[in-house]
Amino acid sequence: MPHLRSAPPLGSRWLASAALLLSLALLAGCASGPGSSAQRYTLPDGTGAGSVTPSEAPSQRLVVSRVRVTDYLDAEGIVMQLDDITLNRARQHLWAEDLPRQLQRGLRQRLAERLPDTQVLGEDSRRDGAYELRLDVTQFQGRYDGQAIARGEWQLRNARGEVIALEPFSASTTLDADGYPALVRALGQSWDSVADRLASRLRELR
Repeated sequence: MPHLRSAPPLGSRWLASAALLLSLALLAGCASGPGSSAQRYTLPDGTGAGSVTPSEAPSQRLVVSRVRVTDYLDAEGIVMQLDDITLNRARQHLWAEDLPRQLQRGLRQRLAERLPDTQVLGEDSRRDGAYELRLDVTQFQGRYDGQAIARGEWQLRNARGEVIALEPFSASTTLDADGYPALVRALGQSWDSVADRLASRLRELR
């Protein structure tokens, strides 16, 4: 796979734009080029929300249901958005595990760290008296401007199944290097940001 680090600024807006387009072209080329073995990636573990005091007896229960993703994300290939309308799904840079499952597990871990007074459960757990959190992810991809994007909508239901909150979410992280490893790490940081904002809203709604 070619080295993907962009050329340093050359003092010209045109040259800077050309360098960005070249980097995107190389990224797309690595996604589909023949003869190279596939690389597989998992989202990194979440970064904690700082020092928290664990609760001996959690006073709340929250079930995180399986995360739903839009159709173009429901595949092995990591998605790169090349411009405002063009999406490229990698052929050689793949998720090592089903993306919705990774997102759900990662969100459970992140929320458990941020909500120490809440028992955060998976969708197969007993739901007696528990709130339920559902997420629909519409974007989870790299973007042509060097951002890793996570967007969608979440809803919170009470123990009776009534919707008590329904809101969009959006987070982005600037890649610190070119290439898919940097993209996957940046997507993990964007998922951290989603968890931060969700935890804050869930505290407000209780």
